[in-house]
Amino acid sequence: MSRYKHASESKQTVRRAIPAGRRVYAIGDIHGQASLLARLLRLVERDTDERPVAETEIVFLGDLIDRGAQSAQVVFLLMQLAGDPRVTVLLGNHEATMIDVYDGDRESACDWFAHYGGAATLASFGSDIAAIDPSDAAGIIAAVRQSVPRQVIDWLRERPIFYRVGDYYFVHAGIRPGVPLARQQRADLLWIREPFLGSTREYEALVVHGHSIEGPEPTIRENRIGIDTGAYSTGRLTALGLEGEAIWHLQTDAPSEIS
Repeated sequence: MSRYKHASESKQTVRRAIPAGRRVYAIGDIHGQASLLARLLRLVERDTDERPVAETEIVFLGDLIDRGAQSAQVVFLLMQLAGDPRVTVLLGNHEATMIDVYDGDRESACDWFAHYGGAATLASFGSDIAAIDPSDAAGIIAAVRQSVPRQVIDWLRERPIFYRVGDYYFVHAGIRPGVPLARQQRADLLWIREPFLGSTREYEALVVHGHSIEGPEPTIRENRIGIDTGAYSTGRLTALGLEGEAIWHLQTDAPSEIS
């Protein structure tokens, strides 16, 4: 059974805050784990019920698909949830890659199918992956176009690649250090690791991101918080809670306090 506890307030030197009266939960990389997502959403609902009334919203940081067996279920659920203005779903590099494949990118097709977890995604949409040659880019492209509904691709195309609330900047992968937020490039927001992960530079906002698995708990730094805890391999899907200057987290496994 999933367990959770509230984390202590972060001891950041530079205080960051969510505007008064608002509460934000950010959810990291799901990667086709619909059952974990359902459990985490129940924890979020329980957590917010135990806190004072606030305008509550949820931000999903992308990488909804690939690797796990339930990518289609995750996408269809979030398409429903995103009809609520309090829910924001960001684009991840895995969704961006599947869109590229759908659009006919032969160079990406084989890597996506064989190495990025695309085969599992196609299977979840009903494709017979045993009949697909992993070296046949044209065949993989045809399978995506046949199996993944056009409305899914269109919806994914419309996903934003960043979202800002107060002093927090939500993005899938991270940002390019030294570049103003308004001038960040799409490729960096979706794909960057270094020099972002190792940077100690202070940014215009504290960056909340997924994409890079750094451990079983959220990684908190003065300038960023990483919440990809490898759900597809660890069973730990993470939600970061933010309200005022408070920071806590929930997981589909027993979390530790952020200190």
